[in-house]
Amino acid sequence: MRILIGALIHTQNPRIPEATALAIEEGRVLAVGSDDQMLALVHSHSEIESMEGRIILPGLCDCHLHLLEYGNYLSKVDCETHTRAVCLERIHQRVAVTPPGKWILGHGWNHNRWAEGLGNARILDEISEVHPIYLTAKSLHTAWANSSALQLAGISADTPDPKGGKIERDAAGSPSGILIESAMQLVERVLPVPTLDENIRTLNLTQERLIEFGLTSVHDFDRWDCFSALQRMDENHQLFLRVLKGIPQDHLDEVIAQYPAKHEFSDQLFIGSLKLFSDGALGSRTAAMLSPYLGDPANLGMLLMEADEIFRIGSRAVQHGITLAIHAIGDRANRVVLDAFKHIRDFEKSHGMPHLRHRIEHVQLIEPADQKRMADLKIIASMQPLHAISDRGMAQRYWGERCADAYAWQSLNQKKVKIIFGSDAPVETPNPLLGLYASITRKSVHAELQEDWFPHQRLTRSQALAAYTTIPAFASGHENHFGRIAPSYFADLIILDKDPLTIPAEELINLKPSAVMITGQWVKRV
Repeated sequence: MRILIGALIHTQNPRIPEATALAIEEGRVLAVGSDDQMLALVHSHSEIESMEGRIILPGLCDCHLHLLEYGNYLSKVDCETHTRAVCLERIHQRVAVTPPGKWILGHGWNHNRWAEGLGNARILDEISEVHPIYLTAKSLHTAWANSSALQLAGISADTPDPKGGKIERDAAGSPSGILIESAMQLVERVLPVPTLDENIRTLNLTQERLIEFGLTSVHDFDRWDCFSALQRMDENHQLFLRVLKGIPQDHLDEVIAQYPAKHEFSDQLFIGSLKLFSDGALGSRTAAMLSPYLGDPANLGMLLMEADEIFRIGSRAVQHGITLAIHAIGDRANRVVLDAFKHIRDFEKSHGMPHLRHRIEHVQLIEPADQKRMADLKIIASMQPLHAISDRGMAQRYWGERCADAYAWQSLNQKKVKIIFGSDAPVETPNPLLGLYASITRKSVHAELQEDWFPHQRLTRSQALAAYTTIPAFASGHENHFGRIAPSYFADLIILDKDPLTIPAEELINLKPSAVMITGQWVKRV
């Protein structure tokens, strides 16, 4: 038995909201209470540790990220710069140390922040014509490639736009180097394919970094080869994070055939929701809108799926007990997805099935009437607080006064929509304490530069913490095992030197856990 005493424990358990000590046995919480109560349980094999007044919280959950993408991002060129020139200089530096013919990969650029504007293939060709260069935008919905990468992908003036995507072209009709939505796949299918062992090494690096941030569980929406690597790690007892692995659309039949009943492989690895896409992104102006983008009166974005197609695919998933997680950013996309979910709910009822815990990913702009529909349909809102503070400039530019209903955390909360938080890493940093800061302030991390943005949408600290703990556990179907510090729950917890529920908000920006425990074992200690 392990006993932790001398702490301030925020349990997230309404029966005992706060305590000073807990006892742990066989990886689970045995009891929670006062120091004296826990010390009364001591026996000859007990291990007692004093927390010396530190804060204990349940382990935190990132409800939307991309494990392999984030791990690969750590080795890519960081293109998240304030100017295009700085981004290009970083590409030049990587080219200088990379053998000819090898790919140069980068991530994070956002032309909306660049005074120079969007780039093209010719600009990258000036850096190198002997290295294929492929740079994904911060949103992961647009990419920038040089001519070598386009040629390897077979993209020419004669290549038609793929369904759900667009190849930007210059005045002569030649590919400009900018690829939008599904057009990105034309290049990505010719990228070097990592081996299973390489993916495992990447995931080990990712896992280490995420645990340092205080994450003990994640909901992953990466490609399916990530699942194979996670399975191997789980079998070899290398997987410490609890991972709910989302299903890409093109692997639904495989999952139904191979795992008809078993969605849980261990205490660490679970199969999660089928991921579908209804629209694009704000930065690329491909999020599907009810009315046009400001300054672009012909542009309503891209609706990638109509309600009937979502229902056709989704009804097959729910028959096999698989929940749906549908990407929707624009107000039109959210409306169409809710139309589809109404049909899904009717289907579940008519077939005597339980209402599954379906979710919409992002929910960045949603009209008040649809917020109420979301609550009535009991659809979970999977949102990313850091998007609000990083996207606010673009949102104001393209959505204007509609931003009052953008990133509408408090409005959704008041309508009783269950909200879960994540990062969409590598789109944003997976630091949940920074996400907590964003959700309670709606300010930039450079708070002196910006006032809070639509402050009526801020959450309280307890509301925001629930979006990283108890509600994610509910969304995954594990509300009796994760997300709280309570008897019989897994002993997943983090230790902090300061109390995130009481310190000045600005101190959250640099707050990091000093220790992290998963299944009763310390996996990080400073």
